[in-house]
Amino acid sequence: MAFDTDNLDIKNNPDENRFELILDGKTAVVEYMIAGSNIVFTHTEVPPEFSGMGIGNKLAQAALEYAKAEGYKVQALCPFIAAYVRKHPEYQSITWGY
Repeated sequence: MAFDTDNLDIKNNPDENRFELILDGKTAVVEYMIAGSNIVFTHTEVPPEFSGMGIGNKLAQAALEYAKAEGYKVQALCPFIAAYVRKHPEYQSITWGY
């Protein structure tokens, strides 16, 4: 099964403190906590059947774009988000602890 990763419907769900994407009834997420002017990304999870399709990267991008737009400083406790930031210098200026 393939998805058009340029047109994914990623939503911020502030009630659950996560960005989420529903694919065939399964949910991929980036979980976060807000601490003052910081947003801490704690966990990224993509259902195994969607692994390797770029879903995690798109979730990371959406979460980091949100942080940038809202003026948050990012702490990437999640190893996936930290690795994404290392590969994408455009987010390094808003991220610490990666």
